[in-house]
Amino acid sequence: MCGAIPKYLSLGFILEEGLTMAEFWDILVSIKGASERAGIHIVTGDTKVVERGKGDKIFINTSGIGELHPQADISIKNVKAGDKVIVSGHIATHGMAIMSVREGLEFETTLESDTAPLNHTILALLDEFGHDIHLLRDPTRGGVATVLNEIARDRNVGVTRVGIDLKQAAIPVLDEVAGACELLGLDPLYVANEGVFLAIVATEVADAFLEKLRTLDYGHSAAIIGEVVAEHPGQVVLTSRIGGRRVVNMLVGEQLPRIC
Repeated sequence: MCGAIPKYLSLGFILEEGLTMAEFWDILVSIKGASERAGIHIVTGDTKVVERGKGDKIFINTSGIGELHPQADISIKNVKAGDKVIVSGHIATHGMAIMSVREGLEFETTLESDTAPLNHTILALLDEFGHDIHLLRDPTRGGVATVLNEIARDRNVGVTRVGIDLKQAAIPVLDEVAGACELLGLDPLYVANEGVFLAIVATEVADAFLEKLRTLDYGHSAAIIGEVVAEHPGQVVLTSRIGGRRVVNMLVGEQLPRIC
């Protein structure tokens, strides 16, 4: 999301006493497959073991390094009124999938995480649109609402002060995810994502950017969901499906579920 081409990754494990070798092997095989799909190399790592009951089976820590794309200029300072806000796919799917497993919730359909390697998709977009991509963010902890609030807050300095307008009808959410959120009293805007990113791009290229993204892996459900505006600086305002408007605040309290 910083405009880098990922190259190398460190991998650290904290294992709880009692974790079976079969479970650990499944995790290692999954990591190997994900690394190969992303085209990166795991070059270093470490493993520690803690007492039974002190590690929730396993904790995994990674850190990556790469090379900056020559056409990347990803910075909050580039965001300006008129820019379009684009989401790469359905939101809230990952968080609800994790919650259903952790809490033993049963729905009529099986929710699957949206986890995906986005580096190839981002690379293709940077190759074509370069400096017109003003900002990229992954709405993991706190979801889309929290990330957009952070952007509006951090850009609310100096003479360039902006807010963000969202359109609820344009935000892609799977029916089964929306139903699960409604059942549990959760707002999909605050639920974590993993294989989804937000892009703020120049309005001149927004339609072409969206068209290109929809042809790439993990971007088929992409949508323009809002716009950066000069009005209500520092705030995110949502227009509902019936035309009402409300302020979308920062996440208050504990993220559900806590993922990372």
